[in-house]
Amino acid sequence: MSEYTPPLRVTSPAALDTLARCRDLVLPALRETVDRLHPWLGRMASFTFGWCDSDGTPTVRGTSNNSGGGNGGGGGKALRPALAVLAAEAVGAPAQAAVAGAVAVELVHAFSLVHDDIMDGDEQRRHRATAWKTFGVGPAVLAGDALLALALDTLAHSTGRLAPATRSAAMSLLSTSLVELVNGQAADIAFEYRPWTGPEAVTVEEYRTMATRKTGSLLGCASALGALLGGAPPEMVTAMSLVGRDLGTAFQAVDDLLGIWGDPAVTGKPVFNDLRLRKKTLPMVCALAGSTASAQQLADLLAMPLDTPDAEWTLRRTAALISKAGGRSFTTAQAHLHLDRALRTLDSVAMERTAAAELITLSEFVVNRTH
Repeated sequence: MSEYTPPLRVTSPAALDTLARCRDLVLPALRETVDRLHPWLGRMASFTFGWCDSDGTPTVRGTSNNSGGGNGGGGGKALRPALAVLAAEAVGAPAQAAVAGAVAVELVHAFSLVHDDIMDGDEQRRHRATAWKTFGVGPAVLAGDALLALALDTLAHSTGRLAPATRSAAMSLLSTSLVELVNGQAADIAFEYRPWTGPEAVTVEEYRTMATRKTGSLLGCASALGALLGGAPPEMVTAMSLVGRDLGTAFQAVDDLLGIWGDPAVTGKPVFNDLRLRKKTLPMVCALAGSTASAQQLADLLAMPLDTPDAEWTLRRTAALISKAGGRSFTTAQAHLHLDRALRTLDSVAMERTAAAELITLSEFVVNRTH
């Protein structure tokens, strides 16, 4: 596969401003929703969002509105709530119309991360211990379940004076996305049991389908929910869903790049983290699909154990071979391909100009981000 080098682009600070604005709008409702949980569950949920330490002590990032990112107030980007809010504004509705949908998708996202960390055995997320590492597997599973239950309940009962048909459509969007998400997660886990090479190896197309379900489904749901709750017609809701799905696929491609080459000081995870876990991510799958000498050397290297004194050398060599075999450049190209598709969809529909500009800026941030 040929090498591809994308044009160098700098993310505008406006993207961080947009994320902060939307986060500040959604955060009070998100906190109020989490406060409905049993105190023990609430503490674990608050820890997951970065609002408190394991003993319940509020964190600085959990009590301040900073633009450095926060999963609803600390620890993440809150990208999904921002998509919901901007989608509502793009169809001419007030931002407040999307808050219930934004809260619901952020709760689903948090639920998926808590369970994902358990399944992957990840001990760190965003520069600190994960929920299962802090509270134990059983309590973390329950906390994740609680977040999911809250998401469904929020959308079912907190959507104001919506017509029954709109409320039903909103619930359908979320439930369909949940099925897609768990099916995508199941496919991702199933990939672990397949060989690196040969007729049973994971293909690029299979991986792309998995990524669209696992990551694209919820971003598509967020933007579609924002448009729906903002009173948009069906064709606009569909268009915004497509935008979110493409952004989700691009987001996953960038995540895969960061999982190998990301700076630990920025990502909060060890360098070569996905290689240590032997995860079949897009750069790896693409590199192994080739017929080059580098692809063969990579396959040979993957047959070697990592619990040796040369483990760090093996990881560095693996990353270098993936890049040489075209996996890194192909994954970068895929991220930009899906970004371009999302931008073309945005160009094809009539939207409020300010919100449209913010959506474009946020879309570019998805691909140009470093964490």
